[in-house]
Amino acid sequence: MDGRSISPGSAEGEAIVSPEPIGFYGGIDLDTGVVIEKGHPLEGQSVTGKVLVFPNGKGSTVGSYVIYGLAKNGVGPVAIVNKETETIVATGAILAGIPCVDKIDIDQINSGDNLRIDADAGTVEVL
Repeated sequence: MDGRSISPGSAEGEAIVSPEPIGFYGGIDLDTGVVIEKGHPLEGQSVTGKVLVFPNGKGSTVGSYVIYGLAKNGVGPVAIVNKETETIVATGAILAGIPCVDKIDIDQINSGDNLRIDADAGTVEVL
């Protein structure tokens, strides 16, 4: 799938897919990488070492620093794939050095799929 590069780099990993937006500030535990937002489809699941796939971010601009903190603490995703990356997620991915691609039809990706992300080229491949 061809998309748009947001934050350069490449990664491979298992997808964890949310049909709903993610709010990083108060939504993901900074120390564990576990989704803690009550009622969220990924509540209780870890993003650590996964390709995090979701439509877009939501919430506070502090979310950018949460993404950075997840990476710094070694519990962040290996890559991020979005339908539309807004500035909160883009800034966080760039600060954290997490490859990020958007303009992807995430409905074609399921949790558990193995993905190859080439954010330099803006591509996502289901393996």
